[in-house]
This record gives sequence, structure tokens and C-alpha cells, in this order.
Amino acid sequence: VVTWNVGTAMPPNDVTSLLHLNTGETNDADVIAIGLQEVNSKINKRLKDALFTDQWSELFMDVLSPFHFVLVSTVRMQGVILLVFAKYYHLPFLQDIQTDCTRTGLGGYWGNKGGVSVRLSIFGHMVCFLNCHLPPHAEQRKEDFATILHMQQFEGHAASGILDHDLVFWFGDLNFRIESLDIRFVKYAIDSNILSQLWEKDQLNIAKSTWPVLSGFQEGPLNFPPTFKFDVGTNKYDSSAKKRKPAWTDRILWKIKSPSIGFGAGGRQPSRGVLSVSQLCYCSHMGSSLWHALAHHVYVSWQFASKADKPLVEIYVADEWSRPEQAVVRYKMAAGFHRSSWDWIGLYRVGFRHPKDYVSYVWARSRRGHPCAQPWCPSAVSGLQVMFSEEALPKGKGEYILGYYSNTSSSIAGMTEPFQV
Repeated sequence: VVTWNVGTAMPPNDVTSLLHLNTGETNDADVIAIGLQEVNSKINKRLKDALFTDQWSELFMDVLSPFHFVLVSTVRMQGVILLVFAKYYHLPFLQDIQTDCTRTGLGGYWGNKGGVSVRLSIFGHMVCFLNCHLPPHAEQRKEDFATILHMQQFEGHAASGILDHDLVFWFGDLNFRIESLDIRFVKYAIDSNILSQLWEKDQLNIAKSTWPVLSGFQEGPLNFPPTFKFDVGTNKYDSSAKKRKPAWTDRILWKIKSPSIGFGAGGRQPSRGVLSVSQLCYCSHMGSSLWHALAHHVYVSWQFASKADKPLVEIYVADEWSRPEQAVVRYKMAAGFHRSSWDWIGLYRVGFRHPKDYVSYVWARSRRGHPCAQPWCPSAVSGLQVMFSEEALPKGKGEYILGYYSNTSSSIAGMTEPFQV
């Protein structure tokens, strides 16, 4: 999970270090959620973004697609954006995807402050990502957060409200400050690396014990320097006339619906299907290439067990399509799958960026298949089949993937391994 206040700046040329793509850590990641705040939302800029995908989303898709990450869902509310990516082979296990947003700026009329969310089922667990940009004033901040939790509602009985989800990630520019302490002492503590002396005066730490709504929310230790606020283009804290006191405004927290369930005795992994979360790291990114956009970012990652192991749609295809007549796709659906006449099967190049980024597609208005002796079509599979026409096939050679797109759930319900065309 990443949160970053970009301070209305243009996207940088490179964000590989920001996403830990050059460390090998992200190679082990399955899902990446990126929350941005203060994206340029001037009228002319918003008109351009309405006609084309916004530049920030384009940047992250371009950077992540070579690492096999696909944009699962995105939501934007003026300057607040949330993007959720996942490895392509996990897409069939990401279902019930919904988004929502709540404006709290100017009494709810303006979206410069508020929250945006993406909720989905991840391997059978209901998970909600909530990216917020809250106001600096304590009472207003509390009221806005309560409004966001109350206003955001999702369809379905599994988890209608944010806190109904099995796991909630709450992050963003939450704007909590450091109380009481003099700015000189705060800077001294930072320079001397005695950050623990600031923790008890951190407003969010205080709020955890005084706001009932924050009960159960967890956060890793703040072992990185405060991320607010730097002079643009430098690593120096605010030297303007305002001389804002440094603070941990950018935060990432999580909440498990049943916080008592965790690792077993002796730190053993829980049984399959039991949700537990262990934080792997919690740090700020101070790369010089990003200072022009304010180094206002926190990175964190978690892991938890799966309780789903079969996709809703299983697709069977030859290892290679060397002739047009081989472009036959057979598939079968799980018993509870809600099929739509608007479902389709897309042919994707390896490294595709989002579910609509297909080379070609065919409607899944298929006829019944028949048992087949081919090794790629087991005789036990006598489900449905479609065929790509010669005109729909790519002209050049390459590696491709087939995905079944469910119109009902607006997500990919089945996917193949890469094969040659």
C-alpha cells in the first residue's frame, strides 16, 4: 500500500524506487494499492483527464505492467485518486469489485477533501481500501472521517459498510499533527533520531484511545521521519513564513474484522481460510527524484492466507495457436457463477495494463462443446466453446493470455496461462 500527496505536481519520469520495483520486494507482492492526494484538478486539467486516462494512472500502469501487474480498479474524486493493481494470474480471484467516494470539502460540495474506496473480495476475503485526504483541524477531521464511514455503502450482504469488511486498509494524507511540543524540539528529536519521544504527542496515536470509531485499527511503529512538510525540491522541512511543524500526516492503518484472530501459539501460521495480517515493512520514501512533488509518501506491505483456490470460470486452450483453426477456446463455469449475455473472452498480450486492454475478443454466447481427445482439452471437459476468427487473431508472433470477462461483476472471472500465437 502506498500513500502519496503529490502536491499538484506533474508525474515524475520514474517511480520504480517508489514502488520498490528495483529491490525485488515487489516481485513477491500480489496486490498494490496506490492512494494519491492533491492531484492537479484544475478545470482544464480535469477536462483532459476526462477525455484520456489521467497522467498518474498512465504512469503507474506503464511502470507496473512489465512486472505483470494489471489495474484492477480505480476511483477518482477531484484530486484524490485510488488505484488497485494485482498480478494478472490473480484476477479470477478478485471479485465483487465496487468503488465509492465521499466529498467533505466545503460542507460536502467540494472533493478536495474526503475519501475514495475500492472494495473487493480477494481470495474469498472481503477487503476495502480507503484513501482519505482529511482536513488539518482536529474536530473537523474527526467529523469528516465519521461522515465517510457513514456515507460509503456497497451493494450486497457480505459487507455493506466499510467496517463490515474482513479487512480494511485506511490510508492517505490524514493530516494528524504533533501536539504541544515546540517545533525546535520536534526538529531536534528528528535530527537526533529519537522519534519515540514524539509518538505520545502524535494526534492519531492519541485518537486511537479516544475515538471509538478507531477501535481495532492497527499501525506499525513510526520509525521513519515525519513526512510533512518539505520545501519543494529539497529534503529540508518547511522554511516558509508559516514554518509548519513536522508531522506524520501520511499514514497507513489496517483493521481486521475479528482482531482476536491472528497467529496461533508459538507464532505458527493460521489454518487455511483464517484471516491474519502481518506487516512486512512501514517506511517513507525520500528519493531525490520525487522531492519536486513533495516527499510525502509511505510504503507498506502485508500478507494473509487464502480461502479460495478455484476460479469461477476455467478456460482450456492449446499450448500454441499456429493455425487459425486452432483458435478454439473451451471453458466451464462454477455452479454459482452468474453468467450474462454480455460476457466476453479477451485475448491479451502478456504485459497488458487493464481488463479492457485486449487485442481482440469474442462474445461468450457460446455453443456446447464436446469431449475431445486433445491434451489441452481433457475429455472430462464438455462445457462451452467459442472460436476466434482469423481476422481477430494478432498478425505477429508472441505470448498471449485469454481472460473471461464477467459483465455482471465487471471483472475477469477466468484466465489461462500464457501461450504462443
